[in-house]
Amino acid sequence: MCLRGRMSGFLYFILPALGGYTLTSLYLLKNPLILHRKKRTAFYCTHISHRGGCGERIESTMGAFTHAVEQGTQMLEMDCHLTRDGHVVVSHDENLLRQTGHDVTISSLNLQDMPLYKEKLEVTFYAGRYSSGADRKFALLEDVFRKFPDTPVSIEIKENNKELIEKVSDLVRRYNREEITVWASVNSRIMKECRKTNDSMPYSFTVHRGVLLLLLFYSGLLPFVPLGESLVQCYLPRIINRTFIPKKRILRNPLIISLIEKVTMRKSLFNHLAARGIQVHLFVCNEDEDIKAAFEVGATGVMSDYPTLLSSYLCRNRSQD
Repeated sequence: MCLRGRMSGFLYFILPALGGYTLTSLYLLKNPLILHRKKRTAFYCTHISHRGGCGERIESTMGAFTHAVEQGTQMLEMDCHLTRDGHVVVSHDENLLRQTGHDVTISSLNLQDMPLYKEKLEVTFYAGRYSSGADRKFALLEDVFRKFPDTPVSIEIKENNKELIEKVSDLVRRYNREEITVWASVNSRIMKECRKTNDSMPYSFTVHRGVLLLLLFYSGLLPFVPLGESLVQCYLPRIINRTFIPKKRILRNPLIISLIEKVTMRKSLFNHLAARGIQVHLFVCNEDEDIKAAFEVGATGVMSDYPTLLSSYLCRNRSQD
């Protein structure tokens, strides 16, 4: 009887407290500005070109970036590496075998020795499709900044290279782009170094921080927690195994992908982030049905390899609204 009485007393207090916490959390999830000031970034992008729109031109070349901007893209996404003689080159890979056919690394070459891209390059996120273009030269980050001074750029840093990070930061400062250039990395250690080097630039969630974001969301704590990031940039899971074949075997299991989609693609989560001024960019959407799915789940922007396709979709759907 004593144990039963203690249990009853415990439930008497804990159930109302839990109910109050749940209701408060749900209310603040929908009304986040009660506790948080809305982020005011200098850009708001619905049209983002992945690797400069690598489905329509050779990836990460000035030709690709120019074409994407001409098609109305609002942000260029790219990756950077450092040559042996200290130039910041725009390239997704450090090893150039996939892109050029030469099994060499950027860090082992001087800028003048960089090979050309292949004449035709398979689109990573659209297996079996290829891009081509007259421009096959690797671009310098400085050239991108010089030619597109007002275009927001998301720069993913893939290696914890202090010199690279410092040189990217120096270029951002030199061209007065701190408000419209984004630090991006999947690695939290790299992101920490990026922010330490230049904390004036907006930055995106890393994988670790993304997992934490989901834990906060499902525990109900998210509405109470401040967030420093300005962007979420993540896969739209439905493309995996259909237009993008991942290297990791676990991601080739359709049940795993279905579970990832159910856990991560939460419209209430994305709406909450958007209300707090945190942009949600889903990638890589290379078909109309994927672009539609991304916006329906709450994305504020879509990243595509096909800037013309994305512009056409946005134009058609604006005219229908």
